[in-house]
Amino acid sequence: MKRIIIPCSCLALLGLMALSCGPSKPKTKLIAIITPSLDNPFFKAEADAAAARAKELGYTVSVTSHDDDAHKQDQLVDSAIANGAAAIVLDNAGAEASVAAVQKAKNAGVPSFLIDREISTNGIAASQIVSNNYQGATLGATEFARLLGEKGNYVELLGKESDTNATIRTRGYHDILDKFDGLRMVAQQSANWSQTEAFQKMETIIQGNKDIRGVIAGNDTMALGAAAAIKAAGLKNTVVVGLDGSPDAVAAIKAGEINATVLQPAGMIAKLAVDQANKFLTSGSTGGPEKQSIDCELITGANADQYGVFSKKQ
Repeated sequence: MKRIIIPCSCLALLGLMALSCGPSKPKTKLIAIITPSLDNPFFKAEADAAAARAKELGYTVSVTSHDDDAHKQDQLVDSAIANGAAAIVLDNAGAEASVAAVQKAKNAGVPSFLIDREISTNGIAASQIVSNNYQGATLGATEFARLLGEKGNYVELLGKESDTNATIRTRGYHDILDKFDGLRMVAQQSANWSQTEAFQKMETIIQGNKDIRGVIAGNDTMALGAAAAIKAAGLKNTVVVGLDGSPDAVAAIKAGEINATVLQPAGMIAKLAVDQANKFLTSGSTGGPEKQSIDCELITGANADQYGVFSKKQ
């Protein structure tokens, strides 16, 4: 299915469309919000934004976490169906592993609105709204190459290998970085989106590579872990770039601890999913295509003051 790229400037219009629904009402007023661990600020931000929007629209909400466990996700979807949820907003536990749960919900008459991560099958979710991970990765890689002067040894920290987003981001990075003959990747390891694991991996990598000039990470938590390891090792002027646009990363940019990140507008996407759920429940259609991709934004020291909790300040 062809993916439609929606510029951020169009999102406000989509939100207004979602609020101008017909007179029919959903049978129940519960929206179940299911995400990975709420200990991760990104997932907490999207859950909070979805819950707040649903309450604004008059729904009750349940917020639960599957912790990236597909079996637990299946149980939470079963519970949502049993509790009479009108809709499910889901940041899923795996592109392949989540298909059965979304299909089960559809068979029970409960539409699913996916955020952040796609599933591998089309036609069973009412919508799949994700950040344009490839576009965001190319933004980060372009800035990384510029900061390095297009030369030097660097390290890449990968996300969880089972996560589709990790694959897309590394492809975006290398479609840019591999063009520069002066850039040499001396290590590439998965730190599974973890700050602690990124610190440990970087400690080991640095022992054999004292001449590292930069680290590009698949998300901000790994970038922050890498930055801490670099500081502990006494390395100077090492470029660090992440991806997500987390408040911690923005603060680290302001403090000069990392150089850049790329914002995934988690809050905006979560709100849009709820708006589309409301429109679907009241009119029978989201008003848009199933797959929707939202562009990311580069955050550097020059514009960091403009960003808050996974969103641009109003």
